[in-house]
Amino acid sequence: MAGATTFDISPEKRASMSAFMKRQIFSEPPLPSSGHADLTGKTAVVTGSNVGLGLECSRQLLGLGLGKLILAVRSESKGEEARRDLEAWAISPASGRRASQASPTIEVWHLDLSRYDSITAFAERTRNLESLHIVVHNAGLVKTALELNATTGHDEVTQVNYLSAALLTILLLPVIKDKNTPQKPGRFVIVNSDVAAWAKFKEQNSVPLLSAFDKPEFFDPQERYFTSKLLGQLFLSELVKRVPPSVAVVNAANPGLCYGSSLNRDMEGFAGTVFNIFKRTVGHSTTVGARSLTDAAVNHGLKSHGQYIEDGKIQPMAPIVYKRRGREIAALLWDETMKELAFARSAEIVQELASA
Repeated sequence: MAGATTFDISPEKRASMSAFMKRQIFSEPPLPSSGHADLTGKTAVVTGSNVGLGLECSRQLLGLGLGKLILAVRSESKGEEARRDLEAWAISPASGRRASQASPTIEVWHLDLSRYDSITAFAERTRNLESLHIVVHNAGLVKTALELNATTGHDEVTQVNYLSAALLTILLLPVIKDKNTPQKPGRFVIVNSDVAAWAKFKEQNSVPLLSAFDKPEFFDPQERYFTSKLLGQLFLSELVKRVPPSVAVVNAANPGLCYGSSLNRDMEGFAGTVFNIFKRTVGHSTTVGARSLTDAAVNHGLKSHGQYIEDGKIQPMAPIVYKRRGREIAALLWDETMKELAFARSAEIVQELASA
């Protein structure tokens, strides 16, 4: 649970730009080795896995001997390209897989995070898997203008980065629980970001809260992305109050600023050019950034439940998460999220997991 761990840096100091630059320039997440994590015979789902961080995390999991990989992608054709790339890599010496390990099974499954029906269908499909040990939820987006989701009416960034992520998490937790044991629980990694700590969060006094993100007067492209990541941290802090690590270890991973990702693909013009130069100057490659995702998926154990992991260690989330006001907002956000996702029995599922 957020706040239950002693950190080597305060949330406020970690949120500073100087600390961010220091991490970007002088720190790198470690690459887990097969000597510390053996995934032979295990199954993982990675969302947004046809490019960037998701693709590289998939590669790293395969390098640890993963037996079966589900590439959860919006574009199945691009997913098939990624599958062929990963299959060829997995049988090459570069993969580091042992000769005794069978070639992995890699499948491409459709997942459209802008549609609730796609998420529920995907979650239902995972019930047919023989096993499911790891889920890495990596997909997300940035928009340069306010777009309302065609089916929910919510701001598309908030929809995909927060609401759909919350639904996917809640629906997959029972699946992970049923396919593992309390002594050796599975893992659910939610990709998060430094920027959560920089959100001005000008919607924070709005009641109701979620509908405030649909209003044009609140929209700013950068701020909306920042806040969507903060919402994810607040959600995580509430989720782990209710769901114990014996169900699944749920944590957040920060890859840092990376180049080679398609996240900012909508940024154009001068601003886009400047940001791309900045990324190339201080950013990690997606190969390096993906190590944080892989590390969070295979290391740190039960102590990482509800925690935020970067550069190989547990670190504080945004300062507001640990403050009374943040806890109040998190409680309101949780209640509104459960109402939004009531069609999927989300609150009931969480309650069942809490009493399992």
